[in-house]
Formats: sequence, structure tokens, C-alpha cells
Amino acid sequence: MFICVCNAITERQVQEAVAAGAGSLSDLEAQLGVGGCCGCCRDTAVDYLPGGRYAGCVTETQVEGTFENDAANDPALAPMQAVALSRA
Repeated sequence: MFICVCNAITERQVQEAVAAGAGSLSDLEAQLGVGGCCGCCRDTAVDYLPGGRYAGCVTETQVEGTFENDAANDPALAPMQAVALSRA
């Protein structure tokens, strides 16, 4: 799931940053760019910080550097296909 659409930051990236020690929204913004554009993602990103609604999700088991459960939008699983847009 994307947390920050403006910067294409996924839930997994936020989880990894928090697991690596990010403890505030400022830390996430400095490391990932979360909340730096429109700001719509700030409330969701804060939920992954210690004490937040999804703080327990950060401690998900990792196997050989990857999460046990792959994210549905993980680019490593299926490469995104380019979409050509044309004007009528």
C-alpha cells in the first residue's frame, strides 16, 4: 500500500524506516520525503510511529532481509508496466 502517493513511498518503506529508528514525522520526512508535498499522508505515516495505531506492524518478522508477507504493490514481485497516454 502506498502511504505517500506524491513521493511513491510504500507502507513497507515506512515500516523499515521506523524499525531502523525513525521516531517522529520529521525523521520520516528527512529519510523518505513523507509529508513533504501535499501533506495528505502525514496522519497515516504517524500511525506507524511508536505509539501509533499500526506501531505493532513494524515488528513483523523478516526473513533474509525481506518481510515474511510481501506487499501487494511490491515492485520486486511484478514490474509495473508503462501506460501510454494520448490526447484525443
